[in-house]
Amino acid sequence: MMVGRLLRTIGASALTIGLAACSDAPAPPAHLQVAGGEPERGRSLIRSYGCGTCHVVEGVRGARGTVGPPLVDYAGRKLLAGILPNTPRNLVPWLIDPVALDPQTGMPSVGLTEAEARHVAAYLYTLGAAPLQVYPNGPPLELRGREEPVLQAGDQPTGRPDRGDATPGQGRTER
Repeated sequence: MMVGRLLRTIGASALTIGLAACSDAPAPPAHLQVAGGEPERGRSLIRSYGCGTCHVVEGVRGARGTVGPPLVDYAGRKLLAGILPNTPRNLVPWLIDPVALDPQTGMPSVGLTEAEARHVAAYLYTLGAAPLQVYPNGPPLELRGREEPVLQAGDQPTGRPDRGDATPGQGRTER
């Protein structure tokens, strides 16, 4: 009896830890977070709507389709369907009705509601979010700390050959 209780306690603890690990998807950066979207619901919707029939979807069992592009490391993609910036503002309408945004697309409208599209988008933006880095504004790191040369009147910038361009208006005659 004591052994049975101990095994149930250990089993329940292992199950709790395992479920917690499954839902610990990395949070996407702020600019890719979807208002009202729940990544775990999105993962479930991807499976129930059969998105894996056409796409490989990381983290979704059975999603091994090869018709559409693989949805692996999705958060790091710059373009959506090769035509729009990959942002929640574009992804949610795309998931609802892709043909409305690109009449030539092969992706069908599967009947997602706006709320469901938000959940799916939230999940997709967790894919590849861990290594994603958003760089601060400003010059690239290798240029920081360098002073730009200050040109004096008549100086020629380095790296740009003098093309001998005439001063605007020079050589023209007024009529």
